[in-house]
Amino acid sequence: MEADVTLTVDGERRTLRTDTRTTLLDALREHLGVIAPKKGCDHGQCGSCTVLLDGRRATSCLTFAVANDGADVRTADGLADDGELHPVQQAFIDNDAFQCGYCTPGQVCSAVGVLEEAEAGWPSAVTADPADTPRLDEAEIRERMSGNLCRCGAYAGIVAAVRGAAEGGAR
Repeated sequence: MEADVTLTVDGERRTLRTDTRTTLLDALREHLGVIAPKKGCDHGQCGSCTVLLDGRRATSCLTFAVANDGADVRTADGLADDGELHPVQQAFIDNDAFQCGYCTPGQVCSAVGVLEEAEAGWPSAVTADPADTPRLDEAEIRERMSGNLCRCGAYAGIVAAVRGAAEGGAR
């Protein structure tokens, strides 16, 4: 069975006709030509397909496109503003937070989500006092980014980038 799906992807309204079993990741990559989110494990375990779906982090390989009809999807490519990198993207460059770069778009989207979640006061499993606004120290960042794997092992740079973006007030 097919259905029409309309998504706003990186600020551009896009409509496609697709099988109702098509994942958001496949809709983006194969039907709309949006290649920033990567297909890694295709089981929601690596985070390379992470996008911001209506402002929240989501593994796009685990959600159907049709279930997100009308949604706003931001990929790492859609974070820049008028050619100026998003502060998180700049922090990844400044902190050498990537090696091969395959996981970087998902890591960047996840980092943006981490900063927004922490700013909203959402606790994580390692938040000392869930009643307080979480402090993005190394343990907090590692816990919040744990759903995004880097096969090259650039974790030290990734943690430094998230911390740098948090200290710089990135959103």
